[in-house]
Amino acid sequence: MDTPLLAKMVRELILENDAVTLPGIGTFVAELVGASFSDKGYTINPPYRRLSFTQREGADTLLADIYASSNDVPYESALQILTEFLGTLKTELMTKKSVQFPGLGRLRATRENNFFFIADEDLDIYPDGFGLEPISLKTHEETPEQVSAAVAGLASILDGKAEEAEEAVAEPVEGQEAEEKPAAAVTREDIQAMVAEQVKQMMAGEQIPGTSRAVTEKAAKQRRPMSRGWKRTLRILLILVALAALFFGAFFLAAHFAPDWLDTILYSAEELEILRA
Repeated sequence: MDTPLLAKMVRELILENDAVTLPGIGTFVAELVGASFSDKGYTINPPYRRLSFTQREGADTLLADIYASSNDVPYESALQILTEFLGTLKTELMTKKSVQFPGLGRLRATRENNFFFIADEDLDIYPDGFGLEPISLKTHEETPEQVSAAVAGLASILDGKAEEAEEAVAEPVEGQEAEEKPAAAVTREDIQAMVAEQVKQMMAGEQIPGTSRAVTEKAAKQRRPMSRGWKRTLRILLILVALAALFFGAFFLAAHFAPDWLDTILYSAEELEILRA
């Protein structure tokens, strides 16, 4: 009986069991760790089984059973051989503070003789996870041209909202006389100019002014006589369009120019510690 043989038996057993007891020393414990994030949230790591050690002894007789069946000896003889060898191993561990388990890792002891296990970096005891690889969520860095194209796409979405607002205002309520058609409250060019100006100021480090106030002031100057219900509907719609422009523009830029700051909003302190591990 030697340490490499003991390590081989432990490895074979831990592949199919969650715990393997070393009589007189403690227990190897395998636990499933779910998928996790790393690299500041840009990499998804697959699940795996983590091997650790506790000085609490379990009630299993797996080591003695496998040794007896492998060497064709009675269970009592196998248990005696294991007990004697593990007694010697424990003394060595308490003296040298470290014992190597080939193919598994190192069993170590503190100054107070508390035992703990350090697994090999390439240890794999999760057969069901065969073939699973980390997935990177990183994309290439956007060029200024790509940023401009994205902003143009955002402006086109807002154009559609502005058209819906204009059509809603132009349609008279059933049973109500048609009123004189006014000038458009907010034009497409106004929205595109506002978004482009916000992007320009953000890249230059300047503070972005409140968009919603600019839109509502322009709308106020071009009011026309209409029922109180239509006025309220138009005002709410314009505010929503302005807020959408500000929110999506700011979020898009923050995701590209300040990802660390954005992580503090999306994740809790505990999740950030896990992501930065």
